[in-house]
Amino acid sequence: MRINHNIAALNTYRQLTAGTNAASKSMEKLSSGLRINRAGDDAAGLAISEKMRGQIRGLEQAARNAQDGISLIQTAEGALNETHAILQRMRELAVQAANDTNNNNDRAELQKEIVQLRDEIDRISNDTEFNTKKLLDGTLGTKVDMDTANTTLLTNGAVDGINYNGGLKAGTWTLTGQGDGSYTLSDGTVTYTSNIVAAGTAGTLDFQGKISIAVNNSIANDDLDGLTIEITGNQAIFHIGANAGQTTTLSINAMDASSLGISSIDISTQAGADSAITAIQNAIDTVSSERAKLGAIQNRLEHSINNLNTSAENLTASESRIRDVDYALAA
Repeated sequence: MRINHNIAALNTYRQLTAGTNAASKSMEKLSSGLRINRAGDDAAGLAISEKMRGQIRGLEQAARNAQDGISLIQTAEGALNETHAILQRMRELAVQAANDTNNNNDRAELQKEIVQLRDEIDRISNDTEFNTKKLLDGTLGTKVDMDTANTTLLTNGAVDGINYNGGLKAGTWTLTGQGDGSYTLSDGTVTYTSNIVAAGTAGTLDFQGKISIAVNNSIANDDLDGLTIEITGNQAIFHIGANAGQTTTLSINAMDASSLGISSIDISTQAGADSAITAIQNAIDTVSSERAKLGAIQNRLEHSINNLNTSAENLTASESRIRDVDYALAA
């Protein structure tokens, strides 16, 4: 007879401890609703589940980001709606002033309203904001550094700098040519003419007859090949995905009177009123194009939100199958 070790009692105690631990884990799963509460429950399952949780929360935040983007677009588009209304009124006044039943005094009175409406367009452009971010002043638009005050452009054939604010597309454009003749953009769609012929000779580079850049510097005897203008832009970036780099961008060109080409319209004469009609119509078309772009991006973001919500829902279901407890089995 052995009295130092009671094997039966030890076995009973071991079974009791195992049962107690199992019951404790079952109670933990039942109370938390999770099959995996710690890495020891399922190491691989925990790792997969945590990755999915990161994706789910990222997708949910991306949907909120897209909604914020829509709010920004709606703010800008609402302001442009009022700009459109102002331009329509300005066009109406220009048509009225173009009629010779009005005398110069009548047209002068109409011009006063034109000035006020033009100033309101500038105010809308400068003051429209979303979360303190300017929307219509060109901050989110494409810019090229090119300035007529920059007279030292060429030194022995080298380009030191060109500054220009305009509505060209972002990218790199190359002008090529020698001496007299045309400088053509690399895509071949627009031609600019230059009359630079010799050292110290002043010349003008015309951008479709709208923008002139005075050049007054020596280019010696070098050819002017490979003149490159690099166009950069500031854009609003909407992060609409759960991972890095999943973004879309929005650029909004400046919508002030100067950018719309109506800053100097004068309907105090019949000829001026007639010219103003064309200028204002062009401005209306420009605003229409900008609003159409905003509407297209808004529709895209709305579809992005639908897709993000669907993806988050499906991924949540997948994560649930890995991590959540099956009450029928755990009970």
